[in-house]
Amino acid sequence: MTDLQRYSRQIVLPEIGINGQQMLRDSTVMLFGMGGLGSASAPYLAGAGVGQLLIADPDRLELSNLQRQVLYREADVGRHKIEAAAAQLRALNHDIDVVPLQPAAALARLHEADVVLDGTDRFSARFAINAACVAARKPLVSAAAIRFEGQIAVLDPTRRGGCYACMYPPQGEDAERCEDAGIAGPVVGTVGVMQAWLTLRRLLGLADDAGTLHTWSAEHLQWRRLTVSRDPNCPVCGTHDLDPA
Repeated sequence: MTDLQRYSRQIVLPEIGINGQQMLRDSTVMLFGMGGLGSASAPYLAGAGVGQLLIADPDRLELSNLQRQVLYREADVGRHKIEAAAAQLRALNHDIDVVPLQPAAALARLHEADVVLDGTDRFSARFAINAACVAARKPLVSAAAIRFEGQIAVLDPTRRGGCYACMYPPQGEDAERCEDAGIAGPVVGTVGVMQAWLTLRRLLGLADDAGTLHTWSAEHLQWRRLTVSRDPNCPVCGTHDLDPA
């Protein structure tokens, strides 16, 4: 009865219903990066009733993070983000399992996830997460935001399209960081919320967005959808047999 009350606003949707809610309860989602993207996507996944959230981030919270990482509070400054985030997510929904992990430990448990979210801010981390997802045949929802722009890619070469390394060369320079280029809080929040929605769509079987890249200009309030093609010479997904199992 408690579950029906808690999730009634989404259970009433015929596209979700009781069966869909059970699918969410039985799902595990892994989130790499609990910054602006992760602190926006994780509460919606927890609120929706995703049964287990594995959250990974090596950093401690800084005062400057609070401008956009709204999952946290001033009292959390100096704490490990994963510990502070886990406390907030458990307070939101005590029925789900929230597991804080360091990134290396998370990669070792990646096989447990139904969907992986990448909200990190370094190319080196993104390439490592992408390679692990390809090897484990796990769908990846990768997102980034800087200044007034954002992007989200749904990547699963076992279904359709390419992987992250098909879009960006592994030898590329590290990504711009928020402290250097700047970021408006609602921009990264919007992208993080959309990252959560694309994840829920996948878990519920509402759509197969594999092989798509969504870009957003906050200045012009404009979204674009592009296709991510698989590169047969990709050093990551091109070396695996990714035909559907």
